Amino acid sequence: MDPLVAAIDQGTSSTRFLVFNAKTAELMSHHQVEVNQSYPKEGWVEEDPKEIIQSVYECIERTCEKLHQLKIDISNIKAVGVTNQRETTLVWDKETGEPLYNAIVWLDLRTQSTVEGLINKTPGQNKNHLKHKTGLPISTYFSAVKLRWLLDNVDEVRQAVLSERAMFGTVDSWIIWCLTGGRNGGVHCTDVTNASRTMLFNIHTMDWDPELCRYFDVPMEILPKVRSSSEIYGWMKSSSLTGIPISGCLGDQSAALVGQMCFKEGQAKNTYGTGCFLLKNTGTKPVMSDHGLLTTVAYKMGKEEPACYALEGSVAIAGAVVRWLKDNMGIVQSSSEIETLAAAAGSSYGCYFVPAFSGLYAPYWEPSARGIICGLTQFTNRNHLAFAALEAVCFQTREILEAMNQDSGVPLTMLQVDGGMTSNRLLMQLQADILCMSVVRPTMSETTALGAAMAAGAAEGVEVWNLNPDHLPHITSEKYIPQINCDESEFRFARWKKAVQRAMNWETIEPCCSSNGLGKKMNGAPWGVPPTSPPIRADP
Repeated sequence: MDPLVAAIDQGTSSTRFLVFNAKTAELMSHHQVEVNQSYPKEGWVEEDPKEIIQSVYECIERTCEKLHQLKIDISNIKAVGVTNQRETTLVWDKETGEPLYNAIVWLDLRTQSTVEGLINKTPGQNKNHLKHKTGLPISTYFSAVKLRWLLDNVDEVRQAVLSERAMFGTVDSWIIWCLTGGRNGGVHCTDVTNASRTMLFNIHTMDWDPELCRYFDVPMEILPKVRSSSEIYGWMKSSSLTGIPISGCLGDQSAALVGQMCFKEGQAKNTYGTGCFLLKNTGTKPVMSDHGLLTTVAYKMGKEEPACYALEGSVAIAGAVVRWLKDNMGIVQSSSEIETLAAAAGSSYGCYFVPAFSGLYAPYWEPSARGIICGLTQFTNRNHLAFAALEAVCFQTREILEAMNQDSGVPLTMLQVDGGMTSNRLLMQLQADILCMSVVRPTMSETTALGAAMAAGAAEGVEVWNLNPDHLPHITSEKYIPQINCDESEFRFARWKKAVQRAMNWETIEPCCSSNGLGKKMNGAPWGVPPTSPPIRADP
């Protein structure tokens, strides 16, 4: 039988384990487990690190059982790759193996006051003060401010740092450490794509930056070792796959770029998951955005291989809007029902939904924005709301695509898409209509996991997956062509932008001066740059 390669895909709302044929990229078997989020206070989003790693083990064992039932020998699995929700921040005790606090999820807003304090202390109150080194604006999104919050607010974390027991990592680091032995010799590492999302990593030197660490007052000894996206990090120490190398690691959006075979400069993909993430490969030189996009590391396929970069537009709320309609509002009973409801309406009838539940990410980077629904009339019903929610995902994608076209000077003519939401055919048609361009969806939608498997299988010492352009597997796809005229699209997009302006500057961190004393203050301890921190130089 052909060699197999497995991938752990640990996302915001679920964990999956998938096994692919290394010659054909065919998905042989998989298992999925949902992961719970908790919201201890308004704007806070957490997950239990133990539940995350337990879900990984459960998915591995269930998939191995399914392979056994299919008469497929698991000894054919030659490597495991890891792909993960990025920016989500964990600190654990290397002696006990216990997490010292819940994982703070990338969507979390508790650090808004921290971020505003940082920006206020920069020359000209510039949120792009660190962009020349990190490619990122100062934002609640990235790991450094979440780690800073943990150091300032959680005694267990502070004590563990003082006694040199603390380990920081994003979800990939936690998974790899646990799977390679945990407190008994676990490997503490991350890859360049995940490191580039922390605000502690210099995307030019490709390593942790001492100046950035001083800026955030983060001790460098708690950081994982940075490795390439495709090399053997260690070997599985438990589960049915003991002894198999873990040899691929990519943040989920980079993994999807690889899984969509976007290895050429100028190729792009959009992933529709909890959030929405559009990445465009810019080659071996980082391109800085003038239009609110991020510059990030796309992948580095081996120790001696050059790093490739991407421009990225990030939308906080995509699939999460469907979950909100289901869990918070009871408007739909299941995620799949939204397509039926929206199709029944056929239009939003002038209703626009801006789901800025966690502020607005690209291209605005406005944490004070909040969600709004406007244009309501007596005629509006839940079907129209469902349609408006799907349209919101498409409008947000168009905003990012326009920014990307301006930055690169080379407009995209076709969008490759993947992710859980792409099974919604109405959404895909709406996206083609709103972009006025074709949208192409692979029939095998698990491109994020496929990218991690490709990185793992291609690693030196494994070498069962050939990434040479002539040997890349052909993935069948379906194409959605615009069905409305561009004037109609422009009109709807202009109305959307009007709605976005109404969502802006809604929240403040100052208490109100209301006479009833019910003033509002955002959660999160204010924090600024320590007075001992040297200024960050403006040169890369």
